[in-house]
Amino acid sequence: MAYHAPVAQITYILDQIVDFPQLAATDRFAEATPETVTAILTEAGKLATDVIAPVNRAGDLHPARLENGALRSSPGFAEAFRALAEGGWIGLAADPEHGGMGLPQALNMAVNEMTASACLALQLNPLLTQGQIEALEHHGSDALKSLYLPKLNSGEWSGTMNLTEPGAGSDVGALTTKAQRADDGTYRITGQKIFITWGDSDLSANVCHLVLARLPDGAAGTRGISLFMVPKFIPDDAGNPGQPNDLRVVSLEHKLGIHGSPTCVMSFEGAKGWIVGAEHKGMAAMFTMMNCARLGVGVQGVAQAEAALQQATAYAAERVQMGPIIRHPDVRRMLATSRAEIFAARAICLACAVAIDMSRATAEADWAARAAFLTPIAKAHGTDVGTRVADTAVQVHGGMGYIEETGVAQYLRDVRITSIYEGTNGIQAMDLVGRKLADGGTAAMALLDEVLDGAKSAQASQPELAHDVWQAAETLREATQDLLDRDLPERFAGAVPYLAAFSRVLGAHYHLRAATRGGSVPLARVYVTRILPQYAGDLAAARAGLDDLEALDDAALLGQMAG
Repeated sequence: MAYHAPVAQITYILDQIVDFPQLAATDRFAEATPETVTAILTEAGKLATDVIAPVNRAGDLHPARLENGALRSSPGFAEAFRALAEGGWIGLAADPEHGGMGLPQALNMAVNEMTASACLALQLNPLLTQGQIEALEHHGSDALKSLYLPKLNSGEWSGTMNLTEPGAGSDVGALTTKAQRADDGTYRITGQKIFITWGDSDLSANVCHLVLARLPDGAAGTRGISLFMVPKFIPDDAGNPGQPNDLRVVSLEHKLGIHGSPTCVMSFEGAKGWIVGAEHKGMAAMFTMMNCARLGVGVQGVAQAEAALQQATAYAAERVQMGPIIRHPDVRRMLATSRAEIFAARAICLACAVAIDMSRATAEADWAARAAFLTPIAKAHGTDVGTRVADTAVQVHGGMGYIEETGVAQYLRDVRITSIYEGTNGIQAMDLVGRKLADGGTAAMALLDEVLDGAKSAQASQPELAHDVWQAAETLREATQDLLDRDLPERFAGAVPYLAAFSRVLGAHYHLRAATRGGSVPLARVYVTRILPQYAGDLAAARAGLDDLEALDDAALLGQMAG
């Protein structure tokens, strides 16, 4: 079955669940009228369904490759990318001063979901470019903005993020890439980076690398890192790609999935670069890009879940085993819980995006805190749901799901990376219980107050569902207070189940809201009765502490029994 963009479902969540219409009441997003939003989502849906989705399988079967040092993209990618770029989709949320449309990030994420469902490997290219656009808007000099942003927004040039090194993955501060000041005010960058998504491209005229490196007087760790713009081709006086820079793609990784997305080992050999932001303050600029990308990756998880479930549902309706298997209770359970999971994860991601937009439109600290708190939840939960639903979609297909020709296995292989890159989901969980609870729990409690208030309001029309959601939120409040009283190692030991519990409670909140606003009551009941109860086990694990983990020595973990 071919993917079909779920425009109506996304529109409903924006309008009724995450309060997107409030954005149009702000000066910044006054143009985000219902008519504009409908037109954009409709056209993006057509693009994803008719233009991008048809190249997805080719990207899996015919991966990107290096030929004599030059990148060759998968068949059909160039044409699909050109349609995406020429439609203005890359710069949808970017500043109009440099060629963007200035529309809300929530709308951009809705569009990104549809394009990522259609072809995740291709969508990674504009996603990284959008992150680079945001980093330059916030931290770039006027000269860098005027040169790079118009070309990045138009898709004429593309952007990458270069953090990871062989010995410095999650520990970014351990990087060894060096920067040297040059007499002309630029810098010379030397070192190697790995896992660079779309580190080279034949889809655009120039590839612009944001590279973390350390100056000779940079302090150890992350405090001494600077960020540099290092283009593949050095722009000439007219701003066009000029001489090749001293950098190259060493090799492409052979991966489990996203075969159409080239994952590069990059070598910088005294390459010319320009500082982004202040010297030794590179992490602040890079985190601007990473935070945008983290929400985007959560959306990718939802996107792959949606595409996989569409195929599984179509197969279940057609496959006959003592009747269509879509009528079998266990198959129906798999499909129903998957649909409920997607609704909740999509709502969490779009609620995070709306909070980002409201923070920018109003400059209110509460919105910024809400956006910051929701970001690791959106990233981790969205990608966990993506993996679960894609795995379930294979199961619905039975033995045929394990056969590559059906295509459903590609979704499971492709989505698996999303819980790893842009900060593993374990790191997202530690960020949640560490930095995001560093305010004493203010942001967490504000969200839980909203859930409790929503449950009270729904008591009259949906008493049973409202009671269960209220009880879960109250229990989560108690567990949050418990974590606040613990030191960081104790919190970290239960961080992943805590994030899972918070996600389930938020998902139930949005389902309950839908049940009172014209949405599906049966779907809300599936979530609240079958998925929400798992929060209790999650919180038990979150509160278990560190002692039992520390009691197991390394030999026991290796499976070696004491004599």
